Amino acid sequence: MPEGDSVYRVARTLDTRLRGTTVRSSDLRVPRHATADLSGARVLGTVPRGKHLLTRFDLAGEALTLHTHLRMDGSWTVLAPGKVLPRRLAPDVRVLLRTDGPTAAGLKLGVVELLPTDREHDAVGHLGPDLLDTARPVDEVVAEAVRNLAREPERPLAAALLDQRVLAGLGNLWVNELCFLRGHLPETPVGEVDLEPLVRLAVKLLRFSIAAHGAHQVTTGDTRPGRSHWVYGRAGQPCLRCGTPVQVRAEVPGDAEQRRTWWCPHCQR
Repeated sequence: MPEGDSVYRVARTLDTRLRGTTVRSSDLRVPRHATADLSGARVLGTVPRGKHLLTRFDLAGEALTLHTHLRMDGSWTVLAPGKVLPRRLAPDVRVLLRTDGPTAAGLKLGVVELLPTDREHDAVGHLGPDLLDTARPVDEVVAEAVRNLAREPERPLAAALLDQRVLAGLGNLWVNELCFLRGHLPETPVGEVDLEPLVRLAVKLLRFSIAAHGAHQVTTGDTRPGRSHWVYGRAGQPCLRCGTPVQVRAEVPGDAEQRRTWWCPHCQR
């Protein structure tokens, strides 16, 4: 599943390319909205909320929002005027927005929902504070996330950090790397962790990732193949800090609390 910083980048692309354009034709290929027509709508912009995308429109004075979520393998692509998707991708299209500028196509989207803009809360109101919410002071975001985490002191740290209701934007990559960087085993109870510096580091890493050129999701500072992450995806390989083989635990299918997890048994205690 894409991490919050990846979704932020998608939102930034959609916002930059589509904002201010007018929809010439639309195609929402999901049963609930198959007859919806956004023709004539002006695109007001796209904003991220955790791992969710909210694309807003003005359709003859009616404020509408297209809520989408990439889930595991969804994506958005924006085509220059006159360009079309390769025919092999046609079965994957869930949303097609042809504007008087570019065309945007949403592929394999896990969620496609059209709703009044004033009802966006119905779609994303359950989420915890967004670590990439630049409209709020960092201290405020961090404080809310820490309060939410502290409510379940016995919960394993990795599971709590992945829970989008607690704080929004972290996926498995960032959670495993954060646990390593702060020296905690993934199953450490939340109550045994100094939460404020951990959350503040999470904010710093995510915000660097959306700004850094050529270093997206690089946690080690080393962009060479196989060296961009401390533990994530490195099962059996030597820890880049101490040389101990990195351990991995398989995910438990259907159990959101048991995702695939990597750690260094020497650096994390």
